[in-house]
Amino acid sequence: MRKKSDFILRLCLIIGDAIALILSFAMAYFIRVHVDPRPYEFESQLLVFTLEILWVIPFLIIILAALGLYKKSVFLGKSRMPEVGRVFLAAIMSVAALIVYDFFTSNELFPVRVVALMSVLLSFVFMMVERALVRLIVRQIFKKNYGTKRVVIIGNNKNTEYLANYISSTPESGYRLVGVVSAKKFIPEDLQKKQYSSLKDAMRRSHPDVIFQTDEKSTEYVYRQAINHHLLYYFVPSETALSSHFGELELVGNTPAVLVKLTPLTGGAAVVKRTFDIFASIIGLILGAIPMAIIWMIIKFSDIKHKAIYADERLTQFNRKFKCYKFRSMKSEYSGMTPEKAFIKMGKPELIKKYRKDGDYLKDDPRITKFGKFIRKTSLDELPQLINILKGDISLIGPRALLPGELRDYGDRSLLLTVKSGLTGFAQVSGRRNISFEERRALDIYYVMNWSLMLDVQIFFRTIAAVIKRDGAK
Repeated sequence: MRKKSDFILRLCLIIGDAIALILSFAMAYFIRVHVDPRPYEFESQLLVFTLEILWVIPFLIIILAALGLYKKSVFLGKSRMPEVGRVFLAAIMSVAALIVYDFFTSNELFPVRVVALMSVLLSFVFMMVERALVRLIVRQIFKKNYGTKRVVIIGNNKNTEYLANYISSTPESGYRLVGVVSAKKFIPEDLQKKQYSSLKDAMRRSHPDVIFQTDEKSTEYVYRQAINHHLLYYFVPSETALSSHFGELELVGNTPAVLVKLTPLTGGAAVVKRTFDIFASIIGLILGAIPMAIIWMIIKFSDIKHKAIYADERLTQFNRKFKCYKFRSMKSEYSGMTPEKAFIKMGKPELIKKYRKDGDYLKDDPRITKFGKFIRKTSLDELPQLINILKGDISLIGPRALLPGELRDYGDRSLLLTVKSGLTGFAQVSGRRNISFEERRALDIYYVMNWSLMLDVQIFFRTIAAVIKRDGAK
């Protein structure tokens, strides 16, 4: 729950902003028709106007995200001025976007100019009120320690004392102090009971979500511990280090801290990606319903006693296990077995070494049925994973979902699991089985550390091309 608190906060803001925008546009239209005494010459169609607005809302949310309105530092910051300015600009840009949409579609969304003008003012007011209500609710929830992130501060520096005081006295910040690794002189007297002798001890006993480091001692070790345990890592720079622009600078109270991100796929970017996953999986399930039904019947009728879809245990974000759905392509007597057990059962243990040596692949794998070879070659066996995407287990695009036993082969496994696994990914569209295990691993890690919306778009279209051409599919 704590790891998802920022995501839930941003999701609530997105939903609230969407409702505020819809109500403001509808209210502006209603006022012009039913309140404004001046006559009008257009046909009043409030319902049609509102439904047209719904189609444009996702684009308006993207505008709000681009303006930084879903950043936690903007929403929960001490000063409201950055948010006020951005919300007003967002209101203007939202109406401008609707006018552009109106121009190209000729739907006459704004039959009179006063509706557009009132929409700007009402959008600003409604969003500010909605955000004030969400902020009030969130702060009350944080005060009760629900959804707050557990913080460990490490470092012998005056900033340690300030952060400890600020976090312990400001629960609405979303943080809760659970440990300090520092000399006593840098810890407030009333918080010295939370002192730990080492970071290892603090992590073992207090189970933090965030590490704040206030000095430059053993930064590599502290950073690596944050990666290995999937924690947020903030480095509080000295005045000299402030001039170096790495990571994302935030104000925690009055102290500048650099959030060193393991991946760009956080915050608003994660919300946008999840929203796209939901829409893509729903559309995919609708379009793929008939092919999936046919495949299910072929597999089921060929072996009536066994399931046509099997669930295999895989790993996804934060080392979480989930059931990955696939159409069964293996013979029922080997389904659910490890390759080693299956090859020994069929009396061909010599295939184990060859299978592992070739990157977990055999050209003529005796475990796979004839129809199984076809659905694997065409990637149709992976269609049930659209359900996993809709559930939030995986994303449409991401690193390959690993089997628990495969982690031993990944040197940067913790980094790899900072994002959700994907149905397709950078490694899959770069050759699939035609590239080595080491190359696939390097591509997956590159994706994690260099994610961008444009990279996802490129992978999406390359996936379509790879499936059509069957590049690397075996």
